[in-house]
Amino acid sequence: MEQLTIVSAINKGLRRAMAADSKVLLMGEDIGKLGGVFRVTEGLQKEFSDERVIDSPLAESGIVGTAIGLALNGFRPVVEIQFDGFVYPAFDQIVSQMARMRYRSRGALSLPITMRIPFGGGIGSVEHHSESPEAYFSATPGLRVISAADSHDAYWMIQQAIFSDDPVIFLEPKRRYWQKGDVDTDADLSSAMPMFSAKVLTDGSDCTLISYGPTVVTALQAAKFAQEDGVGIEVIDMRSLSPIDMHTIATSVRKTGRVIVVHEAPGSGGLGAEIGQRIMETCFTDLKAPVLRVTGYDTPYPASRIEEHYLPDADRILDALEKVMSY
Repeated sequence: MEQLTIVSAINKGLRRAMAADSKVLLMGEDIGKLGGVFRVTEGLQKEFSDERVIDSPLAESGIVGTAIGLALNGFRPVVEIQFDGFVYPAFDQIVSQMARMRYRSRGALSLPITMRIPFGGGIGSVEHHSESPEAYFSATPGLRVISAADSHDAYWMIQQAIFSDDPVIFLEPKRRYWQKGDVDTDADLSSAMPMFSAKVLTDGSDCTLISYGPTVVTALQAAKFAQEDGVGIEVIDMRSLSPIDMHTIATSVRKTGRVIVVHEAPGSGGLGAEIGQRIMETCFTDLKAPVLRVTGYDTPYPASRIEEHYLPDADRILDALEKVMSY
């Protein structure tokens, strides 16, 4: 086992994938000599050359368009979007071309593209540097959307994404980048947990707490406080946002009868609404209370000095828990 930050885990995962397949190449703004704003790709250009770790122009639409062309010609490009808010200029390429090519060609063509996007708030950044765009991509047929909440998953899921024949949006919780965890880098990729499976992190019988990405740590904090009061919380890390592992979620809900969904993105039209509806469709008779959401507000991410009031925290989750337990 190695103790790695999420940044180091992704870096090692990229290195392993590039060593395994010469068709894997990286593209993005400042990812080469600089190693990226968050240093996720540090050292990779020196190791694999500037023909495989490419410093691109500041043009997200062009970066993704180029990746599509490369993928059609047998490469497995990994694109870094420097910050979540920078992805929108490439939106048409992503949803109109990248997501549809396999369907449009009746399976004759595939686009094995991985798009790495640091997402979420909590780093004190300026406008356009803190966003939660996951609902846009999760609602787009043809895209796979995943998010690693710890170093172990970051190391393995980036490799699984790269070797998938579908385009994958890989969301990285940037305020957790420096969080450390154990990673078995000597294991084989085939032994890793399936990329589209959710993971039960704690066992409990009173309420299911569903989260992903940066809010997983927050959910675990809330579950610890609840446990001190004798309330058993089952925390689920979704890991895959599209497709959603409803089997794992439904199994937990049938046991607890109560559900809270947590995410940073605004509540309206967010994944919490989708998950809540699916639970209603599959587990209605098992529910003891309505499904509740603890989310960001229906506003853009605020200025960094008041961001703490926007981001879901343990107190807001515990308030929702008190409400859901009152039924």
